[in-house]
Amino acid sequence: MNSTIRLVIRFVVLVLLQVLVLNHVRLGGYMNPYLYVLFVLLLPFSISGWALLMLSFFLGFTVDVFSNTGGIHAAATVLMALFRPNLVKLYYSKEDFEPNASPSLKYMGFQYFLGYSLVLVSIHHLALFSLEVFRFSEFGFTFLRALLSIALTLLIIIISQYLFYVKK
Repeated sequence: MNSTIRLVIRFVVLVLLQVLVLNHVRLGGYMNPYLYVLFVLLLPFSISGWALLMLSFFLGFTVDVFSNTGGIHAAATVLMALFRPNLVKLYYSKEDFEPNASPSLKYMGFQYFLGYSLVLVSIHHLALFSLEVFRFSEFGFTFLRALLSIALTLLIIIISQYLFYVKK
């Protein structure tokens, strides 16, 4: 399948899953899964910086529009995208990339994919929850919510990688 069509389908599926199902999941009053960040995590290594930022903004903005959250998802997703190229450089050099390769559990291996995902999801969630509350007085509660949501989101990301991307 054409990579552009695959990206569009992934975008639509993840946004619909987020706004129709996962936005209504709140486990224990603390944990909210934000699986839509998987779209940014799985963008190809070779994507240009401006395209990465534009797609990340559009993704966050789309979730904001359907969630009525006033731009916090767009801001958190763009911040995550800003850190992504430097994080990719920590794991791979340009010579290591296969043409059109994307970060995935299959391509990077469990340890590297988990580290890559953990850092980017943490940046996203900490920014998102901090912007949502926007008070230092609730730092402990916000930090706890972010940590629990990071764990839940990472669990769902790893499960989705095993279900859809790792060949048996």
